[in-house]
Amino acid sequence: MTRQPLSSVNRPKIGLALGSGSARGLAHLGVIRAIKEAGIEVDLIAGTSIGALVGAIHAAGKLDDLETTFQTFDWKKTASFFDVVLPKSGLLDGAKVSELVRTHIHADTIEMLAKPFAAVATDIVSGEEVVIRYGDVIEAVRASISVPGIFTPVRSNGHILVDGGLVNPVPVSVARAMGADIVIAVDLNHEIISGKNMKPLRDTKAAHSASDNAAGRFSRWGGDFRLSMKGIKQKLLAGNNPVSAQFSRWASTEEPLPNIFEVLLASINIMEARITQSRLGLDQPDIIIQPPLGHIRFLEFGRAEEIIAIGYEHAQRQLATLSLHQ
Repeated sequence: MTRQPLSSVNRPKIGLALGSGSARGLAHLGVIRAIKEAGIEVDLIAGTSIGALVGAIHAAGKLDDLETTFQTFDWKKTASFFDVVLPKSGLLDGAKVSELVRTHIHADTIEMLAKPFAAVATDIVSGEEVVIRYGDVIEAVRASISVPGIFTPVRSNGHILVDGGLVNPVPVSVARAMGADIVIAVDLNHEIISGKNMKPLRDTKAAHSASDNAAGRFSRWGGDFRLSMKGIKQKLLAGNNPVSAQFSRWASTEEPLPNIFEVLLASINIMEARITQSRLGLDQPDIIIQPPLGHIRFLEFGRAEEIIAIGYEHAQRQLATLSLHQ
């Protein structure tokens, strides 16, 4: 049963720091539902990467619609959101992700959102953390989710911006700076390494059983997210041009080595997990929620129902043991 929200009179200001994690970020939807049912009124939101996407839509008051949207995702729909633009500074343009956000946020600027919101990005030139609290909300989210090498960077106010997870995967410090007295942090990165990154590659017998054509071997590489990558693979291998030819040569290797996506994404996983650990040691939240999501891969948006349920159940159990207003 949903509790009544606490009175805003003489109560601490509560901030929500939503961390990075790609498909694991769907757990934010479940966590936020549990927070609401616990009678906790969130006053402000800071988000990094997928946390920025969910956070912006939450700040707009449209989170229920987003949950419904993601529950319709399968690998085909996931692949349709990735618009290959080789050979630019990223494989994917991200325009369709921007369209998804625009569909759920009926506001042009961050200032128009119902709750204060900030998105965290990284200046790829200077390496500095960039906190976006004003201006175009779609651009802010698009910058924050721009995984290096996967999405093309975003030019904004003299910066070239990529994923905020490079510098601040769980933006507790940003929520504090926005005025939060109590920060609830959602960390999705604590179980994503320890041998899980390349697990599919260790089954060499299965790897060698793939078909001999280039497309078949590319599919072999995909591991747990191979179905989500199918549409991207077809675009990369299509056409008669130098890029497609090079990609075909990569796909035709006889060695059971990780492909470019696996190497890049596993590297980002390791980096963000270590940075998260370090930052949370310095910027300690008052409450930290860490749903067990180590088995969920980067593009497994087709497992939305499962991921959301894990976030909800874990947060519900943890919040039941806490009191934010003592």
